[in-house]
Amino acid sequence: MGPGSSDKCGRLIGDRPAHSSALPSQEGLRYLARMRLSLPRTRVRLRDIAPKGLYWRSLLIIVLPVALMQMILTWVFLDDHWRATSKRMSLSIAADVRLLIELYERNPTPANFAEIQRWAKDPLQMDLTLDADGPLSRRRCFPLSLVVDRYMIESLQEGLNRNVFYDASCNGPQVEIRMPIDQGVLVVKTNRDRVQARSGPFFVMWIIGATALLLTVSIAFVRNQVRPIEDLAAAMERFGEGLSYKGFRIRGAREVRGAARSFNAMAERITRFIDQRAQLLAGVSHDLRTPITRLKLQFAMMTQTPELKAAREDLADMERTIDEYLAFVGGQSAEAPSLVNVAALVHETAAPAARGGARIEFDLDEKLLVSARPQSLKRCLANLIDNAAAHGERVLVTAQRQGNGVEIAVEDDGPGIAPDLYEDAFRPFSRLDETRTRNSKGVGLGLAIARDVARNHGGDVELGVSALGGLRACLRLPAEPQRSAPAPVPV
Repeated sequence: MGPGSSDKCGRLIGDRPAHSSALPSQEGLRYLARMRLSLPRTRVRLRDIAPKGLYWRSLLIIVLPVALMQMILTWVFLDDHWRATSKRMSLSIAADVRLLIELYERNPTPANFAEIQRWAKDPLQMDLTLDADGPLSRRRCFPLSLVVDRYMIESLQEGLNRNVFYDASCNGPQVEIRMPIDQGVLVVKTNRDRVQARSGPFFVMWIIGATALLLTVSIAFVRNQVRPIEDLAAAMERFGEGLSYKGFRIRGAREVRGAARSFNAMAERITRFIDQRAQLLAGVSHDLRTPITRLKLQFAMMTQTPELKAAREDLADMERTIDEYLAFVGGQSAEAPSLVNVAALVHETAAPAARGGARIEFDLDEKLLVSARPQSLKRCLANLIDNAAAHGERVLVTAQRQGNGVEIAVEDDGPGIAPDLYEDAFRPFSRLDETRTRNSKGVGLGLAIARDVARNHGGDVELGVSALGGLRACLRLPAEPQRSAPAPVPV
């Protein structure tokens, strides 16, 4: 095996220093240090295993210290008071039994054993039997009782100076003690109260009962304190997603009630502002559409000329601009959310663009469901699909479940947008003419409206590079649990 060769484990063994010894070399130490740095370090932190919810954290803060204290008290009591008391009682029984054994072994006759049985019965309250051919041990009624019985076994063996079988697990007022003698196995049955203290089990039962009662009271108390916070969080989420909000019952601690009142006041101010804006927009719409309609009638009655045709196109652009502006600033309407089949809505939304000559392909999960306002979501999808059809020859629409949400992607093979301009594309009235000049219609509100609708549904719209070479607009929405797809919602 020459220089530079390796052994079975792949280690180089050729160029070793001549003075190699049991101690590692400097190169070996550096190698071990690099290996230690390269190994992944897994640290288990308390916050990684602690409950995440406020309810369970509050319950843990209350119950865990009390439970630990109860366990320590139980352990101290069992290990000190109950064990010491039971040991003294067991040694007393062992002394009585030892005396009886010595009396019998001096004269091991049946008559003497019968006399000893009478002495054991009264006044010692013991039942003696002699099992000449029986085993020392037998099957316990409850095997786990050995965990507690071992304390008495140690004391009895210490007092009798011989092996002892002790069983207190069977039903009844007596315990059984079996020990070997020269004539066989002596079986002693006596009352429980003479061998072990009854305070131990009762103390453990009281501790368990007190802990269960404390746990029940703590659960009820913590639940009543946490529920108002959960109600406030749910109301905030509903209001943030634009769902119907009519306030909620204010209750709980003083700080929670103050936060709830502040939120209700804020929600009322925002709702009032939205209503005022809607009323203002309705007036603006009426005031602007009246002269536009009058101009359209006048143009229709005039002699058709190239200049008049251009003026009518300008008027149509003005009307379209007003419609887009009103759709943007109008926000969410009073439309109620409902369960929507994503695939059906996508097909219905893409139909006008397909009739206009756009080449649209679909890759949709037919069972995807979302809770949304159908008209608003349709407007969002229409803006994304129309934008893709206007800038590309080919459009691909996909819809699939991603974790706890639904992802609807609209891709095109157009010129795309530079990544540093993605956020600029969502600004109202932004038109990126440098990269996407083929869209001569619109005023730059399509993506802004789409993102506004998505965020009001608890989702978002993000831009990226499409596999087709153009732009990829990804709409993400919260998903409903998987179930059979309903009939398409009429929109």
